[in-house]
Amino acid sequence: MQQLVGILIVVACVFGGFGFMGGTAGAIWQPIELIIIAGAALGALVLGNPRYVLSEMMGQLRKIVMKRKPSSEFQRQLLLLMYELLQTAAGGLKALDAHVEAPRDSELFKRYPLVLEEPKLLAFIVDNFRLMAMGKISSHELEGVLEQELEAIHDELSQPAKSLHKIAEAMPGFGILAAVLGIVMAMNTVGEGANAAEISERVAAAMVGTFIGIFLCYGVLDPLSNMMKQLVNQEASTMECVKVVLVTHVAGKPALLAIDAGRRLVQLNIKPSFAQLESWINALEGNAEEEQDNQQRRTGDRKRAA
Repeated sequence: MQQLVGILIVVACVFGGFGFMGGTAGAIWQPIELIIIAGAALGALVLGNPRYVLSEMMGQLRKIVMKRKPSSEFQRQLLLLMYELLQTAAGGLKALDAHVEAPRDSELFKRYPLVLEEPKLLAFIVDNFRLMAMGKISSHELEGVLEQELEAIHDELSQPAKSLHKIAEAMPGFGILAAVLGIVMAMNTVGEGANAAEISERVAAAMVGTFIGIFLCYGVLDPLSNMMKQLVNQEASTMECVKVVLVTHVAGKPALLAIDAGRRLVQLNIKPSFAQLESWINALEGNAEEEQDNQQRRTGDRKRAA
């Protein structure tokens, strides 16, 4: 919704101002210029980036347009999932095998659907619990491994935003390219005996190319690349939260203290207080005890019925 509002503001101010100056839509509607500029930008984007970068770019753009921002509910589910995994690991890391080997089939993971909707985050959690289960590893060693992994992930996820930013910077140049071609065509009409009015009209149409290039650069592509950069930083921040929880747990701290260490890295606008975190965990443990009592009651009922 916010993105739509921003686009409407840009369009209304730019084209509304042009209209107040007496301009008409027909004067700036030059589809050939638009095809030249957009086609050159798209071709340069395809030429300069491997397929996986283009695929990741499309995925990030879809998230920007369609997906809501990380919410307090997402953070609640993430922190409680990590708490349950740590509690399960307390009985031996091998107890996690049933969950980390097939997380989408695990009843534990199914209780946290918002985390399951994030494949990169899910893979990061599962892979590193597998790493911990494979053998003894110190907190210092684990922190070093995770820092290198997070750096590699951040660099890879940041590449689409960097590529789009470079194309945005090139858009004024593509606009000049289209304008030059338009000027060439306008000059050709001089030899054909065109009058001054026709030549002026063609020159004006050619200059629209420069306007389109500048508008797409600063009004569309550069803001999109900045939003993609913020999206990547949000995902990296979430993974950093998971990293701190795991490192604190391996250092021998209690599960609640490990989860609180991760809580401190949550974005300020959605970071829960320690009291909130504690209330979530208390409610989780209360529900678990109630479910255990119900299961024992059902077992007793079956034995008496037999």
